[in-house]
Amino acid sequence: MTFKRKWSIGLLSAAALISLSACTEDKTGTNNSAGTEQQAEMDHSTMNHSSSGEVPSTLKNAENPKFPVGSTAIITDGHMDGMKGAEATIVGAYNTTAYMISYEPTLGGKRVENHKWVIHEELIDPDGAPLAPGTEVKTDAAHMEGMENATVRIDEAVKTTVYMVDYTSTTNGEAVKNHKWVTEAELSTK
Repeated sequence: MTFKRKWSIGLLSAAALISLSACTEDKTGTNNSAGTEQQAEMDHSTMNHSSSGEVPSTLKNAENPKFPVGSTAIITDGHMDGMKGAEATIVGAYNTTAYMISYEPTLGGKRVENHKWVIHEELIDPDGAPLAPGTEVKTDAAHMEGMENATVRIDEAVKTTVYMVDYTSTTNGEAVKNHKWVTEAELSTK
């Protein structure tokens, strides 16, 4: 291997490490201006904020959702940076059971705790909904790197209407399309 090639590989490795370290957030809360609210949240830096808009074929449209498709609402829960306080346009509304989950990423790395949300239809061969807290099951959801085909532990189950939404990040102005999922309790009228 030539000196130039070794140098290039070393430089790429250093750049990757810097990029990865910049994408993580302080979990200790010691230097966190948002206070204790952020301490309970997880690092969504590897989350796919936008999606194709495809939903599982077994997912049922909500018949009379509080927030109909095409309407707007304010996102009141910030389980992702730039989400809380953003105006959302409702793209889809579905009746299901939403789960807060914890899991070991299939690509390695730190265990993900209390991820919001994966829906029942994104679980692989689950028992009937709702699953009890502590139940372990696999998911085919790909909201975050290393989530697809991971064994997840159910932390909480909520029977609700979930929404797929478009919004603009309040922190960086990024347009987010077809974000999965926001629960009805995480939205308010304007």
